[in-house]
Amino acid sequence: MEAPLFTVVVPATTANLGPGYDSVGMALSLYMTVEVKEALKWNVHYEGEEYAGLATDDTNLIVRTIQDVAGRHGKEVRPHTLRVISDIPLGKGLGSSATAIAAGIEIANELLDLSLSPKEKVAIGSEIEGHSDNVAAALLGGVTVAYFIENELEVVQLPQPIIGVIILVPPNALKTSESRGFLPQELPHSVASAGNAASNVMLTAMALGDWELAGKMMEKDIFHEQYRKPLLQDFDQIRDFCHGLGAYGTTISGAGPSLFVAVKEGKQEEIAKQLEKEFPYYRAIAITPSPIGSTIQKDA
Repeated sequence: MEAPLFTVVVPATTANLGPGYDSVGMALSLYMTVEVKEALKWNVHYEGEEYAGLATDDTNLIVRTIQDVAGRHGKEVRPHTLRVISDIPLGKGLGSSATAIAAGIEIANELLDLSLSPKEKVAIGSEIEGHSDNVAAALLGGVTVAYFIENELEVVQLPQPIIGVIILVPPNALKTSESRGFLPQELPHSVASAGNAASNVMLTAMALGDWELAGKMMEKDIFHEQYRKPLLQDFDQIRDFCHGLGAYGTTISGAGPSLFVAVKEGKQEEIAKQLEKEFPYYRAIAITPSPIGSTIQKDA
């Protein structure tokens, strides 16, 4: 069997972390792997049934991203075959689209020898995605905080979080575009100020490694949680149960419908089992934050 030219590995992400709406992302230790081989036409082959409904030709998001990046630099890229293996649940608020975009950027950068900087990659991904939270974390890893307004981009990486993570994944998928439809167009100034304060304290606590405080602030979001949580079965009961288990905080993962639970490092396996027993509607995945973002791997 022909060996791939190279392989791209991209982590899943969770966005917002409560009040860090559309700006905060965290890379997670679930990964999408894309093997790249030369071919006469574009073909994307997904391993596993969950991704079976996605496009496999040049309309695929990874391929469209590759071509977008090439076009931005006045270049053309020859067709390739992409073999995709992923343990990231699709349409569950774990950045699957941002992961595909990040993979496409990395593939184009490698095939065309563009030597893009990390910030240039995030800028392209943000323009394609429309916001920076997921794609910045997917490309850079760890916890990222991004300012992306009218194509002005600034990105900061926080120190690697020393926590355990549980993702509660329901059987139903939810498109981000659908979830955004539940949000109001405007918020009163005083309400937005409170949300901004919660975000500022949360990020400062994360930077200092104070996850007790970070988790408390994570649960004080006013930008999106109250509008989206009716879509999530047993949300309030799960949060209360997690408090009883000593979790730092619980919030919606991205736009949902999954939930993100931050716990003490090393406790995630134990707490995941208890959550899955108490709330069998959800699949509980025990993981950790991923310290690194997208990478290129080549056979020696």
